[in-house]
Amino acid sequence: MSLMRCRRHTCKIIIVTSLIWCILDIMILLSYSDCSSGIGFGCTNSDTGKKGSIKFSKQVSVDAHGAEIEEYPRSKLKTWHKAKVVAKQKGKPGEMGKAVQIPPDKEAEKKEKFKINQFNLMASEMISLNRSLQDVRLSQCKSKVYPSLLPTTSVVIVFHNEAWTTLLRTVHSIMNRSPKELVEEIILVDDASEHDHLGSELEEYAASLPIPVHVLRTGVRSGLIRARLLGAKSAKGSIITFLDAHCECTEGWLEPLLAEIAVNRKAVVCPVIDVISDESFEYITASDMTWGGFNWKLNFRWYRVPQREMDRRNGDRSTPLHTPAMAGGLFAIDRDYFYEVGSYDEGMDIWGGENLEMSFRVWQCGGTLEIIPCSHVGHVFRDKSPYTFPGGVAKIVNKNAARVAEVWMDEWRDFYYSMNPGARNVDIGDLAPRKNLREDLKCKTFRWYLENIYPESQMPLDYFFLGEIRNDATHNCLDTMGRKSGEEVGLSYCHGLGGNQVFAYTKRQQVMSDDNCLDAAGPDGPVKLVRCHGMGGNQAWVYNKMDHSLRHVNTAKCLTTQAHDPSSPKLVSCEGEASQQWLMQDKFKWQANKS
Repeated sequence: MSLMRCRRHTCKIIIVTSLIWCILDIMILLSYSDCSSGIGFGCTNSDTGKKGSIKFSKQVSVDAHGAEIEEYPRSKLKTWHKAKVVAKQKGKPGEMGKAVQIPPDKEAEKKEKFKINQFNLMASEMISLNRSLQDVRLSQCKSKVYPSLLPTTSVVIVFHNEAWTTLLRTVHSIMNRSPKELVEEIILVDDASEHDHLGSELEEYAASLPIPVHVLRTGVRSGLIRARLLGAKSAKGSIITFLDAHCECTEGWLEPLLAEIAVNRKAVVCPVIDVISDESFEYITASDMTWGGFNWKLNFRWYRVPQREMDRRNGDRSTPLHTPAMAGGLFAIDRDYFYEVGSYDEGMDIWGGENLEMSFRVWQCGGTLEIIPCSHVGHVFRDKSPYTFPGGVAKIVNKNAARVAEVWMDEWRDFYYSMNPGARNVDIGDLAPRKNLREDLKCKTFRWYLENIYPESQMPLDYFFLGEIRNDATHNCLDTMGRKSGEEVGLSYCHGLGGNQVFAYTKRQQVMSDDNCLDAAGPDGPVKLVRCHGMGGNQAWVYNKMDHSLRHVNTAKCLTTQAHDPSSPKLVSCEGEASQQWLMQDKFKWQANKS
């Protein structure tokens, strides 16, 4: 009997001890677990989570459209390790992003080589493929903690007759400054290059690299849009990152892009695009206080970020910036969403306009377009393209822009044609597939886009007047004469064809032509076209409907024509004469006034 009691007692001790060890094991495991799942020792199950983690616990976050944000499925996320900093190579040209100096005796050779790619090829060849760069990020960005689990990306790079060094420096910068676990592959798409070094030599080099680098070939000149579609079709990563063939990625460039998409699957994200000088290959940091926009002719432009957007971000310059448009060369997008939202318009040719088409489409159809200030990628900007365009540049640009206007801009389509009469007669192809896409996705109107996403746009939306401004004495009209910002406004015969003679008188008291406004720096100074800033001052004018005068607020003088110089209006004391009377009578019939 005593033996039985002893055995029972021993069993109890073993069971209790086993339970204690089991509990201890569970606590140890939980203490090392990732709080991103919302469970773990010391983790909370609230919406806050730990700093830098993706919040997988149930929460309701809404985007700019008021729709619930789609987060990434955890099954598509991977653990990763930060890439090592690229060390400076002492004595080598261009290190830390410094400018390369060409010896005077090599100047003639430099100029000859410059013609090949329209950048300083000699300087590029002097720089290491693994050159070091400064960490150009904001201080707030350097201290950010990103999720321990992120999606992978395939990087797609299209090239045509690209220089060996710039193409491979792009590839090496991706490999050197990206967490290797997050780069699924690099896909190089050759758009019918003719240079020997871009043939088998490139394929052999790519095969020797430590991560998968594939070379695809279009066979015939297809253009950026179709070549990118070829690359995207082969992509295996959860996210597709598009880069140009003459870039340099900086430290920490990839993580913030992937992290933003992981939080919002419908976010299309762009890095800050820094400048690599085409003359010296100096790395020049761009401002994080600019966003993408466009002018009356649908040319992409960079403009200063308005206070409204700074307020939305609570003044934190390191948080993602909602941008109305993107430059289009460098961006990342969820692979599935890329196709859900319509990928690229295959009816477009070669290059141009695809960035605005995607910008309008993403915003109007339920996505968001963002610039990520903590991600920086340098890009070689050239004054002109070294490539030829079949059919000519103007024809291709007009066709592509007209397709954008016809599908996405509603009644502002006619305004675009008024600014670009040459686009009216271009064969733009079949629009049915893109119009059906817009209908299927239940996309919003262009008015919604202008009112909610880009109220600062120069596109006409409730102006006091839009049309020609005619002088009563000379019967000539204000005319930009095709001049650039900083040059004087002109006067010429009223031709009634729109174009350079279309001006808007806005509710901000601006007299505007495209993104330039009439500006007078002083009472005796010339009246110039200067980039509109929307802050009044030298650009504030008051139009009197009774006497038809156009008075400059700062100087209290009136815009006047002069007999001795009829092509250049000046500021003169207001006298009520016919030379100071400006008729604003004609409006475009299409003008979209609110009902």
